[in-house]
Amino acid sequence: MDGDLSNYRKTYDKGELLLKETPENPMELFKKWFHEVDTHFEGDETNAMTISTIGLDGFPKNRVVLLKRFTYEGFIFFTNYESEKGHAIAKNPNVCLSFFWHGAERQIIIKGVTEKLAENLSDGYFESRPRGSQLGAIASNQSAVVKDRAQLETDLKNLEQQYEGKEIPRPDFWGGYMVRPISIEFWQGRPNRLHDRIHYQMDAEYNWVKNRLSP
Repeated sequence: MDGDLSNYRKTYDKGELLLKETPENPMELFKKWFHEVDTHFEGDETNAMTISTIGLDGFPKNRVVLLKRFTYEGFIFFTNYESEKGHAIAKNPNVCLSFFWHGAERQIIIKGVTEKLAENLSDGYFESRPRGSQLGAIASNQSAVVKDRAQLETDLKNLEQQYEGKEIPRPDFWGGYMVRPISIEFWQGRPNRLHDRIHYQMDAEYNWVKNRLSP
């Protein structure tokens, strides 16, 4: 098997990011980029983001989750609190989020601190999910070893019977997190690998300071 990838090449030429044209608040730029990608690049799953945590074993781990809301305060996603990522966040709430939108040749890297959402907000989102997704959240003991696929299917079928014609309550072990950013970097691919990188850092007085970084 030939594992040499040195000849892989891509030219980045779809945009530019100039410091003088960026807003003072990075969330405004995030909103602008998100909607541009969502509107013009259908091949990108715009709200798919990688979240990196420091596991209980001391190793970092990345996985893709779906962003469900963003505000000026931060980025919201939902998961099983008893999952591997949930236990990692409970021990160390410092995480890194990243978006890569290959169609637009853009990347965003976010460092932030994670906190659980209020229960009523998690309740509201859980109620908005399809019944299949609600039952799936209950059936899955996320990250735990499972005997086989058949066991998952059986558990789901039993829950379907249990809750037939009934409202499905949100389980205590499932809910939302908000990641409050302390730094956000915007990357725009440019020709000759001279990419644009604009970095925002929150200072001690909770003001955003922005700089251009060398590629």
